[in-house]
Amino acid sequence: MEKGFTITYEYGDNLYVNPTNRCNFNCEFCLRHNQSSGGSIYTHNLWLKREPSKEELLASIESWDLSKYKQLVFVGFGEPTYRIDDICWVIDQMKARGEKIFTRMDTNGTGSLINGRDIAPDFAGRFDMVSISLNTDTAEKYEALCHPAQPGAYQAMKDFAREVGKYVPTVMMTVVDTIPAEEIENCRKICEDEIGATYRVREYIAD
Repeated sequence: MEKGFTITYEYGDNLYVNPTNRCNFNCEFCLRHNQSSGGSIYTHNLWLKREPSKEELLASIESWDLSKYKQLVFVGFGEPTYRIDDICWVIDQMKARGEKIFTRMDTNGTGSLINGRDIAPDFAGRFDMVSISLNTDTAEKYEALCHPAQPGAYQAMKDFAREVGKYVPTVMMTVVDTIPAEEIENCRKICEDEIGATYRVREYIAD
Protein backbone atom coordinates (compact mmCIF):
# COMPACT_ATOMS: atom_id res chain seq x y z
CA MET A 1 0.00 0.00 0.00
CA GLU A 2 1.31 3.44 -0.95
CA LYS A 3 2.47 5.25 2.19
CA GLY A 4 0.18 8.12 3.12
CA PHE A 5 -2.55 6.79 0.85
CA THR A 6 -4.88 4.63 2.93
CA ILE A 7 -8.18 4.89 1.06
CA THR A 8 -10.00 1.96 2.64
CA TYR A 9 -9.43 0.09 5.89
CA GLU A 10 -11.10 -2.49 8.09
CA TYR A 11 -12.30 -1.69 11.59
CA GLY A 12 -14.55 -4.09 13.48
CA ASP A 13 -17.11 -5.58 11.13
CA ASN A 14 -17.07 -2.66 8.70
CA LEU A 15 -15.05 -1.37 5.77
CA TYR A 16 -14.23 2.33 6.00
CA VAL A 17 -13.57 4.74 3.14
CA ASN A 18 -11.23 7.71 3.65
CA PRO A 19 -11.98 10.20 0.83
CA THR A 20 -10.42 13.44 2.10
CA ASN A 21 -8.37 15.24 4.74
CA ARG A 22 -10.36 18.43 4.29
CA CYS A 23 -12.51 19.56 7.19
CA ASN A 24 -14.29 22.81 8.03
CA PHE A 25 -14.07 22.05 11.78
CA ASN A 26 -11.20 21.97 14.24
CA CYS A 27 -12.83 19.97 17.04
CA GLU A 28 -11.22 19.88 20.47
CA PHE A 29 -11.70 16.09 20.67
CA CYS A 30 -10.56 15.28 17.12
CA LEU A 31 -8.19 12.36 16.66
CA ARG A 32 -5.95 14.72 14.67
CA HIS A 33 -4.96 16.21 18.04
CA ASN A 34 -4.60 12.88 19.79
CA GLN A 35 -2.33 10.80 17.67
CA SER A 36 1.37 10.22 17.35
CA SER A 37 3.49 9.90 14.23
CA GLY A 38 0.50 10.16 11.93
CA GLY A 39 -1.08 6.96 13.24
CA SER A 40 -4.52 6.53 14.72
CA ILE A 41 -6.60 4.25 16.87
CA TYR A 42 -7.21 2.25 13.70
CA THR A 43 -3.44 1.59 13.34
CA HIS A 44 -3.59 3.08 9.84
CA ASN A 45 -2.05 6.31 8.68
CA LEU A 46 -5.17 8.05 7.42
CA TRP A 47 -3.56 11.37 6.51
CA LEU A 48 -3.73 11.40 2.72
CA LYS A 49 -0.76 12.86 0.83
CA ARG A 50 -3.25 13.54 -1.96
CA GLU A 51 -6.95 12.99 -2.45
CA PRO A 52 -7.84 9.84 -4.36
CA SER A 53 -9.81 10.22 -7.56
CA LYS A 54 -13.33 8.85 -7.68
CA GLU A 55 -11.99 5.98 -9.77
CA GLU A 56 -9.37 5.22 -7.10
CA LEU A 57 -12.06 5.30 -4.40
CA LEU A 58 -14.11 2.75 -6.33
CA ALA A 59 -11.14 0.52 -7.14
CA SER A 60 -9.99 0.49 -3.51
CA ILE A 61 -13.47 -0.46 -2.25
CA GLU A 62 -13.83 -3.21 -4.83
CA SER A 63 -10.42 -4.66 -3.99
CA TRP A 64 -12.03 -6.07 -0.81
CA ASP A 65 -14.47 -8.95 -0.42
CA LEU A 66 -17.47 -6.81 0.51
CA SER A 67 -19.48 -9.85 1.63
CA LYS A 68 -17.28 -9.91 4.76
CA TYR A 69 -18.54 -6.57 6.06
CA LYS A 70 -21.74 -5.38 7.68
CA GLN A 71 -21.36 -1.79 6.50
CA LEU A 72 -19.45 0.35 4.03
CA VAL A 73 -18.76 3.59 5.90
CA PHE A 74 -17.64 6.85 4.30
CA VAL A 75 -15.77 8.85 6.93
CA GLY A 76 -11.96 8.91 7.12
CA PHE A 77 -9.91 11.78 8.54
CA GLY A 78 -11.79 14.67 6.96
CA GLU A 79 -15.41 15.66 6.35
CA PRO A 80 -16.66 13.32 3.60
CA THR A 81 -19.28 15.71 2.20
CA TYR A 82 -16.45 17.67 0.57
CA ARG A 83 -16.50 14.72 -1.86
CA ILE A 84 -20.28 14.20 -1.99
CA ASP A 85 -20.46 14.21 -5.80
CA ASP A 86 -17.65 11.66 -6.15
CA ILE A 87 -19.05 9.48 -3.35
CA CYS A 88 -22.45 9.44 -5.04
CA TRP A 89 -20.76 8.43 -8.30
CA VAL A 90 -18.95 5.59 -6.53
CA ILE A 91 -22.15 4.27 -4.96
CA ASP A 92 -24.00 4.53 -8.27
CA GLN A 93 -21.26 2.53 -9.98
CA MET A 94 -21.41 -0.14 -7.27
CA LYS A 95 -25.17 -0.41 -7.56
CA ALA A 96 -24.96 -0.64 -11.35
CA ARG A 97 -22.60 -3.60 -10.90
CA GLY A 98 -25.01 -5.30 -8.53
CA GLU A 99 -23.11 -4.73 -5.27
CA LYS A 100 -25.33 -5.01 -2.22
CA ILE A 101 -23.90 -3.62 1.03
CA PHE A 102 -25.30 -1.43 3.80
CA THR A 103 -23.91 2.08 3.25
CA ARG A 104 -23.37 4.73 5.93
CA MET A 105 -21.83 8.18 6.07
CA ASP A 106 -20.43 9.71 9.25
CA THR A 107 -20.56 13.50 8.91
CA ASN A 108 -20.54 16.72 10.89
CA GLY A 109 -23.78 17.60 9.11
CA THR A 110 -22.65 20.83 7.45
CA GLY A 111 -22.26 19.49 3.92
CA SER A 112 -24.91 21.83 2.56
CA LEU A 113 -22.91 24.80 3.89
CA ILE A 114 -19.72 23.34 2.41
CA ASN A 115 -21.26 22.77 -1.02
CA GLY A 116 -23.45 25.85 -1.15
CA ARG A 117 -26.58 23.81 -1.88
CA ASP A 118 -28.95 21.37 -0.21
CA ILE A 119 -27.20 18.02 -0.53
CA ALA A 120 -29.79 15.99 1.42
CA PRO A 121 -31.59 14.74 -1.73
CA ASP A 122 -28.28 13.26 -2.95
CA PHE A 123 -28.51 10.64 -0.18
CA ALA A 124 -31.77 9.16 -1.52
CA GLY A 125 -31.38 5.57 -2.72
CA ARG A 126 -27.67 5.64 -1.94
CA PHE A 127 -27.33 5.57 1.84
CA ASP A 128 -28.98 3.34 4.42
CA MET A 129 -27.77 5.44 7.35
CA VAL A 130 -26.30 8.85 8.05
CA SER A 131 -24.58 9.44 11.40
CA ILE A 132 -24.29 13.13 12.36
CA SER A 133 -22.18 14.56 15.16
CA LEU A 134 -24.52 16.63 17.33
CA ASN A 135 -21.75 17.07 19.92
CA THR A 136 -23.48 19.49 22.31
CA ASP A 137 -26.75 21.20 23.20
CA THR A 138 -26.27 24.88 22.27
CA ALA A 139 -24.80 26.85 19.39
CA GLU A 140 -22.43 28.65 21.77
CA LYS A 141 -20.96 25.41 23.14
CA TYR A 142 -20.80 24.01 19.62
CA GLU A 143 -18.74 26.97 18.40
CA ALA A 144 -16.35 26.60 21.33
CA LEU A 145 -16.02 22.82 20.93
CA CYS A 146 -15.92 22.44 17.15
CA HIS A 147 -14.61 25.80 15.88
CA PRO A 148 -16.57 25.64 12.60
CA ALA A 149 -15.28 27.71 9.70
CA GLN A 150 -18.75 28.87 8.64
CA PRO A 151 -21.16 30.89 10.79
CA GLY A 152 -24.48 29.26 11.61
CA ALA A 153 -23.01 25.75 11.52
CA TYR A 154 -24.98 24.43 14.51
CA GLN A 155 -28.36 25.34 13.03
CA ALA A 156 -27.25 24.15 9.59
CA MET A 157 -26.29 20.78 11.09
CA LYS A 158 -29.69 20.39 12.75
CA ASP A 159 -31.50 21.49 9.59
CA PHE A 160 -29.57 18.91 7.57
CA ALA A 161 -30.34 16.17 10.09
CA ARG A 162 -34.03 16.91 9.79
CA GLU A 163 -33.92 17.20 5.99
CA VAL A 164 -31.84 14.10 5.25
CA GLY A 165 -34.34 12.05 7.25
CA LYS A 166 -36.69 12.45 4.28
CA TYR A 167 -34.25 10.53 2.10
CA VAL A 168 -32.42 8.03 4.34
CA PRO A 169 -33.98 5.17 6.36
CA THR A 170 -31.91 5.87 9.49
CA VAL A 171 -30.49 9.15 10.77
CA MET A 172 -28.38 8.85 13.90
CA MET A 173 -27.07 11.76 15.94
CA THR A 174 -24.16 11.31 18.31
CA VAL A 175 -22.37 12.92 21.22
CA VAL A 176 -19.15 11.89 22.96
CA ASP A 177 -19.44 10.74 26.57
CA THR A 178 -16.99 13.39 27.82
CA ILE A 179 -19.74 16.02 28.10
CA PRO A 180 -21.75 16.40 31.35
CA ALA A 181 -24.75 14.16 32.03
CA GLU A 182 -27.18 17.09 31.85
CA GLU A 183 -25.83 18.03 28.44
CA ILE A 184 -26.14 14.43 27.26
CA GLU A 185 -29.80 14.46 28.29
CA ASN A 186 -30.42 17.83 26.60
CA CYS A 187 -28.90 16.44 23.41
CA ARG A 188 -31.15 13.41 23.65
CA LYS A 189 -34.19 15.69 23.67
CA ILE A 190 -32.88 17.67 20.68
CA CYS A 191 -32.21 14.49 18.74
CA GLU A 192 -35.38 12.57 19.55
CA ASP A 193 -37.94 15.34 20.07
CA GLU A 194 -36.72 18.13 17.80
CA ILE A 195 -35.11 16.18 14.95
CA GLY A 196 -36.73 12.74 15.20
CA ALA A 197 -33.44 10.88 14.85
CA THR A 198 -31.84 7.94 16.65
CA TYR A 199 -29.55 8.97 19.51
CA ARG A 200 -26.18 7.49 20.42
CA VAL A 201 -23.68 8.42 23.11
CA ARG A 202 -20.22 7.44 21.85
CA GLU A 203 -17.34 6.46 24.07
CA TYR A 204 -14.34 8.75 23.74
CA ILE A 205 -11.36 6.78 22.49
CA ALA A 206 -7.94 8.26 23.17
CA ASP A 207 -5.07 7.19 20.95
